Amino acid sequence: MLQITTQMRVLVAVKSIDGRKGIDSLARLCRQELDADPFSGCVFVFRNRSGTAIKVLVYDGQGFWLAQKRLSQGKFRSWPTGTGASESLEAHQVQVLLAAGDPSVAGAPVWRKVGLPAA
Repeated sequence: MLQITTQMRVLVAVKSIDGRKGIDSLARLCRQELDADPFSGCVFVFRNRSGTAIKVLVYDGQGFWLAQKRLSQGKFRSWPTGTGASESLEAHQVQVLLAAGDPSVAGAPVWRKVGLPAA
């Protein structure tokens, strides 16, 4: 199981990929298209051309993890866009994206000060 924490850097590829790509092909894409080191520990997220599946690639210091999620119905419609090859997301935005939601929608604040009620 992959645990995405707030300390991790997450890059989402804006352009879709061929869903048949494996670890080596995705690592090559990280270098060539995203201009990022696949051995950096960064979490890389890719979407297939039809928008029905995503792949997550991450290096943990010993080897690569490759996770895939394919929706049984519908598509990943809210995908980050931009002028570059990738977009950086926060950990909570990735969780929304993995649930086929829209990561750009502002929800609850990421951090808020917890104080004691006034007496």
